[in-house]
Amino acid sequence: MKIRKALAAAVGLTFLGTIALAGCSGGSEGGDGGKQELTVWQNSSTGAGRQFWTDAAAAFQAANPDVTVTVTSIQNEDMDGKLQTAVNSGDMPDVFMARGGSKLADVVAAGQVKDLSGKIDPAIESAIGEAALSAFTVDGKVYGVPTAVLPGGIFYSKDLFAKAGITEPPKTMADLEAAVGKLKATGVAPIALGAKDAWPAAHWYYFFAVRACGKDVITNLATTKDFKNPCWMTAANNLQKFAQVQPFNEGFLTTSAQQGANSSAGLLANHKASMELMGGWEPGVVANLTPDQKPLADLDWFPFPEVAGGQGEPGAMMGGLDGYSCSKESPSSCEKFLNFVASKQWQEKYAQAFQTIPANQDAKGAVDNPSLKPLMEAYGEAPYVALWLDTALGQNVGNALNTGVVEMLAGRGTPESLVQKMTTAAARG
Repeated sequence: MKIRKALAAAVGLTFLGTIALAGCSGGSEGGDGGKQELTVWQNSSTGAGRQFWTDAAAAFQAANPDVTVTVTSIQNEDMDGKLQTAVNSGDMPDVFMARGGSKLADVVAAGQVKDLSGKIDPAIESAIGEAALSAFTVDGKVYGVPTAVLPGGIFYSKDLFAKAGITEPPKTMADLEAAVGKLKATGVAPIALGAKDAWPAAHWYYFFAVRACGKDVITNLATTKDFKNPCWMTAANNLQKFAQVQPFNEGFLTTSAQQGANSSAGLLANHKASMELMGGWEPGVVANLTPDQKPLADLDWFPFPEVAGGQGEPGAMMGGLDGYSCSKESPSSCEKFLNFVASKQWQEKYAQAFQTIPANQDAKGAVDNPSLKPLMEAYGEAPYVALWLDTALGQNVGNALNTGVVEMLAGRGTPESLVQKMTTAAARG
């Protein structure tokens, strides 16, 4: 299976609640010959993000009264597992969150995804652009509609940096290590890390790999899962060396990523940690965890520092896309709903609700979070933006990678065992 490479986000899902929005009888016909029921799985369980999906479903029903939409909110960290169970059982939701790359390709190979080629409004397709759509393209067919562009980097508190005497964001790993020392002296955790959920810890390895490995090695992972290049070991050694300066919050191995004030995002939101390596969803997550549940006023962003001696291109980024797909047996209202939420009007609402960068470029004017401005600029100037490694590699190899990183950081593994876990998982197919 050939997978066109671009971006796709690493987010996951615990069942939290269902919002049923019943449509009125009469009005426009529901396609497929009558009334339709549409089930939607999305990963925002609180705040403005959850409200966005409630409002979008209600508005869609008002315009399509023969369609009943049921929105299920699923905790971010549990999505992959819940979706895999649905794939295995064949009991799929009509609309589900998709990450692109090999993760989506695996679901396509299982025969559980609808081909959306020719079903996306041409104006919306043009506004999203070929690069974003390519993350959801398998064997030349489109299987998902992007909703957000989510490149990664380091979000930080300007106030805590100023208090520590850090006058500008780190540009090199030496700069970052120096900043860690200054922040420790103030009594605050330098970097928040939710390693309990594995993928946040693995993000550090992903970025070290982008700095250590050449573009071809990174961008061909979706089709060539080969870890013989010594750059993979270099990246693991560089991460282990950085971890020895103890940059992360106390108890990072048992800290979750996004659930509550004591999560890694919560530590940043409440000024108990100064930095967090995350994707473009971070401002919205942090805003839900501040004391007043408003965007963190002093939040800013800088690119992952350059690392000496690597083959990576300066300015290269790691990142992804949030998007949604239709299950194979979904009614025609499914693709209609995806076009609806991808429209300029609803993408502007999406950008505001999630404090993120919309996939529809016509809606970029709605982005007003200051921390996203330098991120958007760096994204535009990057020589390339690679998919999150676990997304590019697919669930089996990606999970082996993520857990291997945590084991190494916990002292139960080594750089050698990390690369071996990846190699073994890839050999299993």
